Amino acid sequence: MADVPMKRSIARAGLALVLSWLLLPSAAVAEPVCAHSAAAQPALRRLGLAMEQGRFIGYQPTMLKVFNGHATRADASSIRADLAVLRPRFDALVTYGALNGAEEIPAAATALGFRAVIVGVWNPFDEAEVAAALEAVRRFPALVVGISLGNEMLFSGHRTAEAIERRIVAVRARAPGIPLATTEPFHVLYPPAARGVLGELDFLLANVHPVFQPWFRTAPDANAASFVVAVVDKLAELYCGPILVKETGVPTAPTVAGFTPARQAAFYGELRRHFAPTPSRAFVYFVAFDAPWRVADEQAAPGAHPEEAHWGLYDEHRKPKPVVGDIPLLASPPAG
Repeated sequence: MADVPMKRSIARAGLALVLSWLLLPSAAVAEPVCAHSAAAQPALRRLGLAMEQGRFIGYQPTMLKVFNGHATRADASSIRADLAVLRPRFDALVTYGALNGAEEIPAAATALGFRAVIVGVWNPFDEAEVAAALEAVRRFPALVVGISLGNEMLFSGHRTAEAIERRIVAVRARAPGIPLATTEPFHVLYPPAARGVLGELDFLLANVHPVFQPWFRTAPDANAASFVVAVVDKLAELYCGPILVKETGVPTAPTVAGFTPARQAAFYGELRRHFAPTPSRAFVYFVAFDAPWRVADEQAAPGAHPEEAHWGLYDEHRKPKPVVGDIPLLASPPAG
């Protein structure tokens, strides 16, 4: 999430290209990339079941904050309290990092009856963080259904496609049975240069944010939901494995930018109507809790970005926003 602000400058600059690509006929798109690890198939089936029958939400512990590059550590009791709030409506998690207390997430999720966790590795070139993610796989093989190696590293320019490809190959050699992905904004995956990365993925995690499109503020919420579906349709022409939209949504402030709790709730209502989950396509609610510290965090783009504090479906005190009341309770009760 640290690179979300840069999305505005680059995505807007390339908007005409992105939208024109979405309108291209299918015949203009190359054959989809379909390379997947045979050893990861059992875990991929569990991932597909969670995508179809469960409900994912992006999660970073409320206690974990980053100031000037230094992270506070989230403790086990705080993580358990976070997940207990989420569990009645969500039974699957996508995390953003594997250190600074995030090591406690799989145990708490297991105790509360979550069905699946995709472990996020913020920096896949950090050996300690990769080791922590692989330890989660070892200790909780029935729960961890995948690892996301990096968040928007291509988009931010932090790493090249070749470097990411090599890193995925290296991690797969250490854990061939766990599905691997990386996360990028959808348009970064379109160019032919991205096909090498796609060919190393067992599943696809894509960020698809209608709020960064210039028409969003005045468009009906159904248009925003349809945009997400159209992007996934096009991604499926590039990639034949499971596609999980890791980030999409509406922040609840500032209102001057057109962001309100009502707009957040309306968007997700339309998205549920337009985007029925299947074993091969689903979306993640983004994100569990507000993070006010993000306003003071180092940003990839200049200027103030107050909306970064308000993506949560719950506020920083775990209080639900109006959107939560519209999300049906899950049939299975929380465990423990």
